[in-house]
Amino acid sequence: MTEESPNKKIKMAPQNPRIIALFDVDGTLTIPRGEVTPDMMQFMHDLSKKITVGIVGGSDLPKQEEQLGDGIASVFPYNFSQNGLVAYKDGELQDVQTISKFLGEDNIKRVVNWTMKYLADIDIPVKRGTFIEFRSGMMNISPVGRNCSREERNDYEKVDLARNIRKDMVAAMRKEFADLGLTYSIGGQISFDVFPKGWDKTYCLKYLPEGDFDEVHFFGDKTFEGGNDYEIFSSERTIGHTVTSPEDTKEQCTKIFMS
Repeated sequence: MTEESPNKKIKMAPQNPRIIALFDVDGTLTIPRGEVTPDMMQFMHDLSKKITVGIVGGSDLPKQEEQLGDGIASVFPYNFSQNGLVAYKDGELQDVQTISKFLGEDNIKRVVNWTMKYLADIDIPVKRGTFIEFRSGMMNISPVGRNCSREERNDYEKVDLARNIRKDMVAAMRKEFADLGLTYSIGGQISFDVFPKGWDKTYCLKYLPEGDFDEVHFFGDKTFEGGNDYEIFSSERTIGHTVTSPEDTKEQCTKIFMS
């Protein structure tokens, strides 16, 4: 965020600490790749006085900070980036897991080389840059390229929905790399994530001992099968809520936790 962040660490215990709500970022707390509004962040601060709050996003922490503000890992009791592969509790780093260590460099190169060849043959209106973003816990693949403008992002999403570009590519990768035990998760408007099985957003639940919470709620927008919120939304451990926008998130949370 360009202006000084209003984020400050929540120190007071909530009224109901044994109820926790986990929130996706894109489409849940912000518009896709947008910054959280001051009103939405104030609502989250107010909510954190009622229940325990956690953030769980697919992007890395620097991108999460771009959307939610500097120091977001210390604002709420739990913060998970890259689906929880980078985990913070009360502002303290708990653990980091890496996909390169898990797969090995030969398999990483195999996936990257195949992806570049596949993307070269896709005919879409525009192509920009950063088609493969290598993160510590996953690879994020974007047919249009993550360097596209917001207008190009919106236009690509329409093409993708009409032609199933990401869905078809995921299907091809499932077949090509069946031996690697990978999961493919479509999220946001322009990309999908590739990571080892079990490294979806349910990974973050390992940091929430069952004996510590009576209820674990999750709020996300990509809760359909194949979406990057699906696994945690449908987990036996969570009470899943599908939202359509930050405003919808606020409305649902108000009814459930603050009425």
